[in-house]
Amino acid sequence: MRRIVFHKSFDKHYVKRIKPQPKLVKQFEERYALFLAGELGYPLDDHPLWGKLAGKRAFSITSDIRVVYENQEDVIAFLDVGTHNQVY
Repeated sequence: MRRIVFHKSFDKHYVKRIKPQPKLVKQFEERYALFLAGELGYPLDDHPLWGKLAGKRAFSITSDIRVVYENQEDVIAFLDVGTHNQVY
């Protein structure tokens, strides 16, 4: 698997939106492990985005929390994390 890089906006939003809630931190870690293992189906529900985010993808942490990422040439860039309304 390609190397994962975390965009500064992802880091900022992770600290603000996820880190204060230990349950979300645990869920993120579990989903991140699945993502690294190459899982795309349930519970990640990985899917392509469209509209202003066309070319990017997202996967679920909870029913409402998403990670937006982009497959780049040699890395996977995690761009944002937050609720459906925050990231879309």
